[in-house]
Amino acid sequence: MKPLLLIDIDGPLNPYMALSRPGAPEGYRRHTMRPTGWTAGPGLPVLLSPEHGDELLALADRYELVWATTWKDEANEWVGPHLGLPPLPYIDWPAMHGATGDGTYWKTRYVVEFAAGRPFAWVDDEITDLDTDWVAGHHPGRALLRPVDPRVGLVRADFDALAAWA
Repeated sequence: MKPLLLIDIDGPLNPYMALSRPGAPEGYRRHTMRPTGWTAGPGLPVLLSPEHGDELLALADRYELVWATTWKDEANEWVGPHLGLPPLPYIDWPAMHGATGDGTYWKTRYVVEFAAGRPFAWVDDEITDLDTDWVAGHHPGRALLRPVDPRVGLVRADFDALAAWA
């Protein structure tokens, strides 16, 4: 069984911190989206690089790709098609954005629960050392937590690290 590759959107695929600069970063295209919950004002600006789709598809022979994003199943409607990705399974978070009390990211426990002992790699812009330590102490399988800078998104070094780890 392949390890899971758990993919967050905002940060890794959509470097939202770059939206404050004029234009799109090199290789990215600006899209306007209206996922559920985004009802007021103009659409949500999202930056996506088609190259990320190619990179993720290249990893699909080593990983089972899974959305690990608050976009949940809407990732398949709003984001995946712009990247050339087929519909992917997703983590259906039981609760979102809650406090954990120990400083770990709210997604961390759910990621470990979803993995159910399977090896996994996870890319997200909110991962910290606290999350890496928590996973090491609570997940029996191998795990790679790869924090991504939300100003630049996934870069070549991230894809290389994911390929090497698998």
